[in-house]
Amino acid sequence: MMLFVALASALVALAQVDAVNVATSYSVVHHDQLAAQPRLLQKSSHIYAPTAHVVSTGHSFGHSEAPHYAPLVSKTRYTVPFLSALTQAQPQCPAPPTCIKSRYRTLDGSCNNLQNPVWGTPNRRYGRLLTPKYGDGISLPTVSVTGQELPNARVVSLVAFGEQDIPDPEYTLGNMQWGQIMTHDMSMQAGGTQSKKHPTRCCTDEGKLIGKERAPSACYPILVPEHDPAHSQTNTECINFVRTLTDREDQCTPTHPTQPAEQLTTVTSYLDLSLVYGNSDQQNAGIRAFTGGRMAVVERDGYEWPPNNPNATTECELESRDEVCYLAGDSRVNQNPGLTIMQIILLREHNRIADQLQKYNPHWDDELLFQEARRINIAQYQHINYYEWLPIFLGWENMSKNRLIYRVKGGEYINDYDPSQDPSVLNSHATAAFRYFHSQIEGRLDLVSEIRKPTGSLRLSDWFNRPSIIEAGDNYDFLTRGLATQPEELTDTNFDAEIKHFLFRRGRPFGGDLRAIDIQRNRDHGLAGYNDYREFCGFKRASTWEDLMDLISPQDVSKLQSLYPSIDDIDLTVGGSLEAHVNGALAGPTFLCILTEQFYRTRVADRFFYERGDKDIAFTREQLAEIRKASVARLFCDNGNHVTSMQPKAFLRISQKNQVVPCQQLPEVDLSLWKDLSYDNSLHSNFHYYHNYKK
Repeated sequence: MMLFVALASALVALAQVDAVNVATSYSVVHHDQLAAQPRLLQKSSHIYAPTAHVVSTGHSFGHSEAPHYAPLVSKTRYTVPFLSALTQAQPQCPAPPTCIKSRYRTLDGSCNNLQNPVWGTPNRRYGRLLTPKYGDGISLPTVSVTGQELPNARVVSLVAFGEQDIPDPEYTLGNMQWGQIMTHDMSMQAGGTQSKKHPTRCCTDEGKLIGKERAPSACYPILVPEHDPAHSQTNTECINFVRTLTDREDQCTPTHPTQPAEQLTTVTSYLDLSLVYGNSDQQNAGIRAFTGGRMAVVERDGYEWPPNNPNATTECELESRDEVCYLAGDSRVNQNPGLTIMQIILLREHNRIADQLQKYNPHWDDELLFQEARRINIAQYQHINYYEWLPIFLGWENMSKNRLIYRVKGGEYINDYDPSQDPSVLNSHATAAFRYFHSQIEGRLDLVSEIRKPTGSLRLSDWFNRPSIIEAGDNYDFLTRGLATQPEELTDTNFDAEIKHFLFRRGRPFGGDLRAIDIQRNRDHGLAGYNDYREFCGFKRASTWEDLMDLISPQDVSKLQSLYPSIDDIDLTVGGSLEAHVNGALAGPTFLCILTEQFYRTRVADRFFYERGDKDIAFTREQLAEIRKASVARLFCDNGNHVTSMQPKAFLRISQKNQVVPCQQLPEVDLSLWKDLSYDNSLHSNFHYYHNYKK
């Protein structure tokens, strides 16, 4: 769906269109600097030489050392006083948790780190590698170093990024979709959602800009340029955009009057399948069956589906009362069919494991079955993340050099837990580096038969927040096979028109622009610029536009020069997305630096990481060897309705080296090794953390 390319040159002239600058009189809070130092990217033939220097000094900028950005308060056309009701209420803040030794994770991530029990819990700050670059030094969205507004996010999206449809020659759409599972598991920005209609309206339903006297203080809408190739057809003036809540709106977070605001994430930071199990005891109680260790499901036509959402009319875009809307551990479960299918697969996998454990251990009660099934499900998921999925993106050699993965045999343990490492998700990771992979999204979803023949396709924008299509006919299996057969879009500078012009269109002719939203979110979060991050990651700081050509093509540098007043204005999410990939990886060196740092921390900061040999929480060596047989192919096979065959490496396209085989030929985790463990029902109550949160 190549659209509107001819108008790109005209849009360059509009690049300096004033963006809306929402000036708010927030109170200021202190952002805790991460205690841990950045991870080295070590020398490798698979990494550009300068990247190997990435944090060779082991140094992270402190507030006093970071590049100084003078407050830049530009003239604003859109000034709204800060009157958030959140600051008026008197919250009941949770007390610090009291940790008790346990074999199992808490649902809210507390007590994972026994020295810092709240690390990694929901409603905590994102981490930072570099000091924020807010427009006023405190909280306003980023502006140019010249004091001007940055180029309009929609214009940058249209000029710097194309829409060519280039199928990836190696990787399947399931590769992209698993990435969304991981990012939803690790992060969800507080207060802002683009996946369903936001209660805070900055634009009318017809796309008209709401006057400043009526707009809420959190508004930061994306203005549509006059000659927009899509939205000018409908006289749309803006795309709704609501700023992420920060620690300054959270009265339970310690504050300091002079330090920059930090955004909050509302889910646990660990790779713990919180999107399946929820992020609190209360949330989990609403989606558990409390029998046989199982998660709650509803059965239709002999198959298990997630429970019905009691808030279906607000959580889904339903066209009739007969359409389903699912309830899960994450509110985004209904966002798109591929995501929903992955969540159903992981839900069914928990229940499959629980059923098997009950057969082997009929004396176990519900709680013990639930906790052990959850533990196994998370371990399989972590193994797939680190040994099947991440090597595609970060490169096996890079991950091995930087100790994210290890060449092990059988049930060898890896004891690399580091309690000094903060597991917080880096803002630069969640807001920029990981979002680069939006370029892999395909605008159509193929329906594929068991003989791997496409029988039709779904238009993505027709089914945002409408999961009922999954249960229609054999669509669940056909879409599952599609994830393992259809190629994802090439990881490049092109973004499918379905997410660039039709995102969450809700029956309208056009919708949002995910690339523009990424750029606007970058500024909302005050991320330091691309030039700052390339310097942080070991490259020479660019002082001329030509200096950028060591990593970015001359054509793309020319586009950047036409858009930005200064090299130092280039948004991280833009500059990083234009870099040439490091050999063996799917990212350029700056994003690779950030991604490697993040997933190192995510691993070593998790006391319950599945490869650890701590006698109080470890799998036996025999069990660990079985966990290492887990694969996404086996998940597809075990949790489909009638999926009977799959290629062994389902993130890779079918080929001579990766042929489709009967499911029974794929390696399987032998759950009989969990029979007759050395504890019984009388002991299992000791396998929990008790804390004095008011749940």
